[in-house]
Amino acid sequence: MSVHDLADYPWDAVVPFRERAAQHPDGLVDLSVGSPVDPTPELIRRALAEATDAHAYPQTVGTPSLREAIVDWYARRRGVSDLTVDNVLPTIGSKELVALLPTLLGLGEGDIVVHPRVAYPTYEVGARVVGATPLPADDPADWPEGAKLIWINTPGNPDGRTWTVDELEKAVRRAREIGAVLASDECYAELGWDGPWATDRVPSILDPRVTGGSRANLLSVYSLSKQSNLAGYRAAFLAGCARIVGDLLTARKHLGLMPPAPVQHAMAVALGDDEHVAAQKELYRERRDALRPALEAAGFRIDGSEAGLYLWATAGEDAWVSMGRMADLGILAGPGPFYGAHSGQHVRLALTAPTERVLAGAQRLRSASL
Repeated sequence: MSVHDLADYPWDAVVPFRERAAQHPDGLVDLSVGSPVDPTPELIRRALAEATDAHAYPQTVGTPSLREAIVDWYARRRGVSDLTVDNVLPTIGSKELVALLPTLLGLGEGDIVVHPRVAYPTYEVGARVVGATPLPADDPADWPEGAKLIWINTPGNPDGRTWTVDELEKAVRRAREIGAVLASDECYAELGWDGPWATDRVPSILDPRVTGGSRANLLSVYSLSKQSNLAGYRAAFLAGCARIVGDLLTARKHLGLMPPAPVQHAMAVALGDDEHVAAQKELYRERRDALRPALEAAGFRIDGSEAGLYLWATAGEDAWVSMGRMADLGILAGPGPFYGAHSGQHVRLALTAPTERVLAGAQRLRSASL
């Protein structure tokens, strides 16, 4: 397969709904894409500015301060205290890593890449680019012999599904039975809301309670886009099996996949400060607390969504019908079919619009339910 065989970018299909929603007298409430709208914290912007004398090529492996900051962050925020700098690697955002991981692992035709049934589409795209076979499957018992790479996403995008320690243990056990690399996309782990995640931290695939003392063939992927409003910086990283990290580093050196030096410095500062993350979470909480009951009042059921940046909603009808009804209220959502064949009756609503717009959307939903 070549890149010429990829489907058109799916968001083009949303344009007519955007135009319809924009005609609302009070303007558009765009809840379709999870792109941050809140300012990048001042301490991070200052750090970026301090590092703009970037005359030399940056290090693909990451600066010592960045690698140490990643190690410290996993210990402090994820309960993973046994990493060293040889276990971590910065990436140019997380999407390129997700898309390129099958390529960097040397997968190809005949190999199987497992991904969630309801999923961010880049897992499938990365498999198809190398000619591998993408397979949607959530239950480790359904992961087949011969699978080479297994993606899980916890908390999930779009559905907020979050794996417990026991569930992660079963996933690791099955991946090891079949000899697969198990990669866990954990980019929303700081955004727990309901159930145990209201008070407990979301566990990582690298949690010692999960790994049994071995990180072999395990990778954790993380991004600072949402918790630190660094989407435009392209600031992410991976951690896990030192052998795989080393192999990925070698390949990324050859390909020139290195985050810019000012971004690396800003990432280290961002990872060392928890206050701005807590403040950003409270902004998302305010929006979520307004939007969720308004959706329910308008006849939508919220599935999953116990963590993460989205509300995964259904009115028991075709997703495109829901998209149209919301567009008539001036609200633009994300259509469930973009996230797999099992999502035909869901829409995804992001918490990344300005609070004033989210509150306006909530009021429109409540008025429509009267």
